[in-house]
Amino acid sequence: MELYGYPLKAKFNQPRPPPPKALSATNVAAGYKNRIPYNPSESFGTPWMPNSYYKAAALNPTLSPLTESFPGLPPTKMIPFISERPSGVFTRHTLDDWHRSNMTNYKESETTRHNAERLRADLTRTIKDVYQQAKRTQGESTKNLGERINDIEYWKSELCIELDAMIRETNSLMDMQKRLERALADTEGPFQVAHKCLLNREKRMGIDLVNDDVEKQLVTEIKIIRSCRERLQQCLDTVNAQIMCNKEARQELEKDLADKQLGHHIDNKCYQLKNTSRGIHFFKGVERTDATVSVPETWARFTDNNIFRSQSARAASAKLRASTESLLMGTADEMWRQFSKVNDAFTSRITEIANAKSKIQTHLAKTRQEIFQLETKIQVIQKTIRDKEVQLKVAQTRLDERSRRPNVELCRDAAQIRLVQEVNEINETLRNLHQCLRASEDMLQMLVRSKGVLEHDLVVKNNSLFIDQERCMGMRKSYPSTVQILGYV
Repeated sequence: MELYGYPLKAKFNQPRPPPPKALSATNVAAGYKNRIPYNPSESFGTPWMPNSYYKAAALNPTLSPLTESFPGLPPTKMIPFISERPSGVFTRHTLDDWHRSNMTNYKESETTRHNAERLRADLTRTIKDVYQQAKRTQGESTKNLGERINDIEYWKSELCIELDAMIRETNSLMDMQKRLERALADTEGPFQVAHKCLLNREKRMGIDLVNDDVEKQLVTEIKIIRSCRERLQQCLDTVNAQIMCNKEARQELEKDLADKQLGHHIDNKCYQLKNTSRGIHFFKGVERTDATVSVPETWARFTDNNIFRSQSARAASAKLRASTESLLMGTADEMWRQFSKVNDAFTSRITEIANAKSKIQTHLAKTRQEIFQLETKIQVIQKTIRDKEVQLKVAQTRLDERSRRPNVELCRDAAQIRLVQEVNEINETLRNLHQCLRASEDMLQMLVRSKGVLEHDLVVKNNSLFIDQERCMGMRKSYPSTVQILGYV
């Protein structure tokens, strides 16, 4: 069993090969490359003490030659075996043999020491070369790690700049999305107002139920609002799709940035590792495992493609925001101009109805005055007729009384003639008065009918004026302003 702490034992009982020549730095480095690292778990199974040491130690020491080049004693000079030992003295070798053996041992010792000195020099030079090679190799690896860290920091800064720009652009586009949604919702009010105005104007009566300019402008307003709503909805769908594209590009940037940060942390940790650092271990076979998935060109191209994709998405987003802003301005201006046209048409129509109402009221007042005067005249005619009838009664009574005169008294005198003329005149006058009375009554009926028409027309005009002025224009006063349509509030 091998014990730790004892010095290594070399084989001196076997002939040794000649010492090797001085190893070059290349051969030494090549030898160290193939050297298996020390593994403490396998130390107990490594036979670092030769087994021949124990075999040699178990034998009895002899004066056998230590090298194969020593021919040994010749047979003639071998000491014969003497069975009898006089005076208790027994020798096997001669003095020459003893001197020769000593000289051989001295020469072999000198040769061995010389070879050992050469080996020590070679080992010193080899160790120095190994340390220099290891230091140079480790320095190159550290330098490469430093350059790699610089590359990662550069792309990290580029990713951070692009990510910040993408976040700002996405936020701006989301604000534009909210403005579009508010503008689309704000168009519902004007659409309902225009629709209700059309429904309210259907409640006009009589001749006022006409297809005037107000109704045409209301129909046009409804068409314009529907067209604006369709364009705003299409733009909103496009904005939503662009927001999703921006979010995907942002996720790729964030994922790439997170990978860069983790890789930067790992490489920085590796960059700071030294031979005296803690936590360094042997990982057998790790250099034979290639888990890489990219090369520097594809690695840089991957991040560059992510940045280019984000820049393209940002450019498309900025262009979409500009077109959306123009669409909001255009639709707001178009709807506002049509709203003003409808209001102008309402104002003109209300003024027209008000003028017609005023004229109707004037004619109605004159008609009523004429009816009053005609009724007064009718009453005068009726009183005149009654007076004439009384006069006629007097004249006829006179004639009737004078018809009872006896005999010759029935004279056709001037009084008789005048009474007959008076009766005829009164009858003619009564006929004329009755004819005037009938004409006046007919005229009065016409005036009353005209008064009814004017009153009905006045009611119609009042109803139309109430619908246009109170209901329609009352609702249109609550129309949102241009600022609200554009979605700024």
